Amino acid sequence: MSVVDTIKEQIENNSILLYMKGTPRFPQCGFSARTVEALMACGERFAFVNILENQDIRAELPKYANWPTFPQLWVNGELVGGCDIVCEMSASGELKPLIKAAAAADGNTDSE
Repeated sequence: MSVVDTIKEQIENNSILLYMKGTPRFPQCGFSARTVEALMACGERFAFVNILENQDIRAELPKYANWPTFPQLWVNGELVGGCDIVCEMSASGELKPLIKAAAAADGNTDSE
């Protein structure tokens, strides 16, 4: 399987997916930490890929996504954006309904 195939499979198989530096518990950069904080405030589970542990994905994803930086948040197969966009959406109240809807559609909600 090619790296691009792996990326496509990850995006297709996870309704909420964050490509980040580090892990949600131990982010390895400030941008990833801020993005995780905004996502966790939504109260739903999300998948993540630590791009520091996979150099191939780190190299190929910016080309595939046409987005040069990390983190990258993908919801329902669509690139939402990076740290600034996610944090702006969180502040404006747009992020939580998007994440809740994706989790509900996936049947993977943590809420009642």
